[in-house]
Amino acid sequence: MATTTASLDVPVPADRVWRLIGGFDSLPDWLPYIPGSELSEGGRVRTLTNEEGGVIVERLEAFDDKARTYTYSIVRAPFPVTDYRSTLTVRETPDGHGARVEWSGTFTPVGVPDQEAVDLFHGIYADGLAALRRTLAG
Repeated sequence: MATTTASLDVPVPADRVWRLIGGFDSLPDWLPYIPGSELSEGGRVRTLTNEEGGVIVERLEAFDDKARTYTYSIVRAPFPVTDYRSTLTVRETPDGHGARVEWSGTFTPVGVPDQEAVDLFHGIYADGLAALRRTLAG
């Protein structure tokens, strides 16, 4: 099992950040490389479309609005991993004047070295958080 985490501190209240990213269907609102998201199964499954038209299907595993966190798994995607589970969390920064966003994942690489899979997902998380920073700044 491999794991990676990326985090970002922003000078924006945690509740405001959560309102933007906390919806399971909200990725297109802040992640430019995911322009499409469609919910099914009562909002528990999202079908994402990336910029190249590729499809990723994810299932919501846990959601806690009060704690500002949700966990999801990949049902189908073109990634070289199995047993993928990821969590997105927004917390207040220790000084109480901003938010810390953390995106983490665990997975089992298939057909690639562990580090290659870690680098892939760390890049996705880091690029996503950079896009979030730009969205919040705009």
